Amino acid sequence: MSRWLSLIPLVVLVALAALFIGWSLKRDPSIKPDALVGRPIPETVLPLLAGDQAGPGHLDLKTAGVGKPMLVNVFASWCLPCRAEHPNLMALRARGVAVVGVAWKDRPADTRRFLDELGDPYAMVLVDEDGRAGLDLGITGAPETFAVNAMGEVVAKSSGPLLDDAEIERMVAAIQAPPRPLPTATPR
Repeated sequence: MSRWLSLIPLVVLVALAALFIGWSLKRDPSIKPDALVGRPIPETVLPLLAGDQAGPGHLDLKTAGVGKPMLVNVFASWCLPCRAEHPNLMALRARGVAVVGVAWKDRPADTRRFLDELGDPYAMVLVDEDGRAGLDLGITGAPETFAVNAMGEVVAKSSGPLLDDAEIERMVAAIQAPPRPLPTATPR
């Protein structure tokens, strides 16, 4: 009897593995969550990176664009794909594209070393040491980039590093698109 009881954990493990494999085969990897697209960017208040410290100034994500379109790039110094996309972010800065960095789950001193080593492509860097903004943005990991129009609305999202020229141009075109006209009152 005890011999059969010792097989129960193995049977449970095999059953869980079968469920996981079945779920994986039905999941479409090309579907990426874009829940914020078409909605305002969260107004999460974060400290600004000042030298290798967080603060003393604080700013919310929506105000970071100062009424102008921007890309919000969530990155971290420990993130290898973030290193891979970094030259493309530097090229965006050279083109005049405003990119706001959110240092996600990273110590400010590590973020500063990362930017000193590779260059700073950001108009400003907000520090999200505890990951709160990442939760508000609904990210699944770093890097992720959000295109935000002048009205503070997320108009496009890219999950993963910005390596593909077509994806980079899609994000830039999204923030350069003319805003929709405001509704006007009709004469009576």
